[in-house]
Amino acid sequence: MHDALALSADAIALFADALALSADAIALFADAMALFADAIALFADAMALFADAMALSADAMALQGLPNLIRYELMKCCT
Repeated sequence: MHDALALSADAIALFADALALSADAIALFADAMALFADAIALFADAMALFADAMALSADAMALQGLPNLIRYELMKCCT
């Protein structure tokens, strides 16, 4: 009888440990999900910055051709 009570107490202690570990695992999973959400937000920011860079690159290309356009218009107008 004494052994059964001791085993029962051990089983209860192990169950309490398992519940604590389960709570820790749930907390770690919640942290991981928060980090994943942060990563998605950072990726969205990076994509927005990339879109801005592409727009600036297009503007730069347009400005690069501007002197030729001005020269062409001057030649057309003044000749």
